[in-house]
Amino acid sequence: MPDLLLELRSEEIPARMQRRAAEDLRKLVTDALVARGFLYEGAKAFATPRRLALHVAGLPARGEAVREERRGPRVGAPEAAIQGFLKSAGLTSLDQATTITDPKKGEFYLAVIEKAGRETLDVLAEILPEIVKSFPWPKAMRWGAASAQPGALRWVRPLQSIVATFGPETETPEVVPFEVGGIRAGTTTYGHRFLAPGPIEVRRFDDYIQALEKAKVILDADRRKDVILHDARDLAFACGLDLVEDEGLLEEVAGLVEWPVVLLGSFDAAFLDIPAEAIRATIRANQKCFVLRKSGSEDLAPAFILVSNLLASDGGLAITAGNERVVRARLSDAKFFWETDKATKLEDRLPKLDTIVFHEKLGTQGMRIQRIAALAKELAPLVGADPAQAEQAARLAKADLVTEMVGEFPELQGLMGAKYAALEGLPPSVATALGDHYKPLGPTDRVPSDPVAIAVALADKIDTLVGFWAIDEKPTGSKDPYALRRAALGVIRYLLEGRRLNLVRIFDKHSDEVGRSIIEAKIANAPAGVSAFAAGVGSVDWGGQTTNVKSLDLLAFFADRLKVYLRDQGARHDLVDAVFALPGQDDLLLIARRVEALQKFLETEDGKNLLAGYKRAANILRIEEKKDGRAYDAEPDAALAAQGEPAERALAEALQTARAEASKAVAAEDFAGAMRALSTLRAPVDAFFTDVTVNADDPKLRENRLALLNALRAATREVADFSKIEG
Repeated sequence: MPDLLLELRSEEIPARMQRRAAEDLRKLVTDALVARGFLYEGAKAFATPRRLALHVAGLPARGEAVREERRGPRVGAPEAAIQGFLKSAGLTSLDQATTITDPKKGEFYLAVIEKAGRETLDVLAEILPEIVKSFPWPKAMRWGAASAQPGALRWVRPLQSIVATFGPETETPEVVPFEVGGIRAGTTTYGHRFLAPGPIEVRRFDDYIQALEKAKVILDADRRKDVILHDARDLAFACGLDLVEDEGLLEEVAGLVEWPVVLLGSFDAAFLDIPAEAIRATIRANQKCFVLRKSGSEDLAPAFILVSNLLASDGGLAITAGNERVVRARLSDAKFFWETDKATKLEDRLPKLDTIVFHEKLGTQGMRIQRIAALAKELAPLVGADPAQAEQAARLAKADLVTEMVGEFPELQGLMGAKYAALEGLPPSVATALGDHYKPLGPTDRVPSDPVAIAVALADKIDTLVGFWAIDEKPTGSKDPYALRRAALGVIRYLLEGRRLNLVRIFDKHSDEVGRSIIEAKIANAPAGVSAFAAGVGSVDWGGQTTNVKSLDLLAFFADRLKVYLRDQGARHDLVDAVFALPGQDDLLLIARRVEALQKFLETEDGKNLLAGYKRAANILRIEEKKDGRAYDAEPDAALAAQGEPAERALAEALQTARAEASKAVAAEDFAGAMRALSTLRAPVDAFFTDVTVNADDPKLRENRLALLNALRAATREVADFSKIEG
């Protein structure tokens, strides 16, 4: 079957945009084809620093004919309705339509629309230019004389050529006939900018791949990564060193070169006095190079791996020397920063934080540190940390923000604080907390285990969340400029490792500290001579001493994050809803355990059948309570049930026992035991619905049977709100 080859070659495509752009190109083209009825066997997109390419395999040469029946208005309908029907169906008169009879609604017009299958080449010529013109680059530009014209082509960098061919392997493919921005699609592309800049004629995808290889272009980004990684490992091994692998840097470097050439550079061993993290950050950030370790050791070696886009005639000596000069200069700067920073203690840096605004509504970094320190001290006993050390670590946690090293390399914040704390001889747990309190930075980042670090990390994240909730700066849609979702997920991961916190109580209490900061910030930001009242201080209101709306709203945000986290771990989101629906659920660890036990229970036959029985009972209650205008929430009369059907008596007895045992198990935090207690209800519930008529003629008997169903609802609420469970 025919294939499509498409290449869009431009002056440059930034590395950070390449993966997304390739995926966008694949999806836009294939979605447009499928929407028009053209199915395909497979599609793969590629990106290099200069080109996007797409191969769609197994397209039909021609689309299938389409026959569609479109129902129109009733016979005798107003003229406007008839004309609208004719226009939408592509008919010129009602003579081209037929009529059908609906036994209930009468006669209607019917249009039978038959469309011949279109040539795939024509369809491609229709969709490809529109995709190019509207391509969703995060940033795009116009260029040349045509840029002043309305509707001028916008592309990430100037678009230079387009290859677009379509046809079977056994024949010469045709060029897809279209033009965009004055560039006509053809069969000519170009190789490596410096190593093989001449024109290349291509027709098929296989020929295209081979031709680019000969012209020193590796099209597949994953293959470029593989070449870089293996060549770097081999070169390091040959020198008795180990490569410090860096997936993020590898991805970036593979997006900077079309023909990767791995080279080895070196620097003065005297620079190894600088912390390894700083050396790595310097070489990574400034030169996009990989650092090396001494073989079998964690100690860095005075060498680095660089990746060139040139196969130089001198073997890369000049390229390596140029990189070494820049690395030497950058490491000299880093050494100066390191030596300068060591001369000032972290404690002595704190006054500077009083001059740095954290957020105009929440005050300075200094004010924030006071809040975090107070909260860390309060949380310390709850996580097994020393309160004094937790308070000290929290006070110093942000001090490295005003160091020279972090000013140059912001990604080292926390790490440098730990280094300086260790040099000052501060307690090891304090130094560890300074380095770890930002963690976890993502779903795969480790969760610190030192109790002091845990206290400070929790205080840092909770202060951030309470603060931004207080000023109504919550995430909206995909926007989360203050990384509040990440902060909440960090708290969740800490708690799910076995820690217990009453979050609502903590939110309420800490809101007082936040409120004071908001007032101070308002006063500080007020124009000279304006009173505190006029500055709006009186408008600060979190909700007082009792549990308040914002605390509950923040807890709901945690529930949403917990749902996402547990779903990623294989849990069902509706079960999280079912557990959170019970009152007083703010212990995330217990919620997770309860969800786990509930999910295991509902995967059993007892669980599935009990859920079905609950749903049936709940539906009956809802209907009867609405009809009678009252709730059947009284306890069932055991004596009256005993006089009824055997299944009725059995259910009453089973409910009394199961509810008591489930309640006892939940109180002991034995959620598996609570599920076992509920599982005993399966048989009596099934028998009740089989043998007993709920809506009995005797009003008292009917009322008591409805009360039995309510008792079933109440029994299940010992573990979760079953009404929230799907299925």
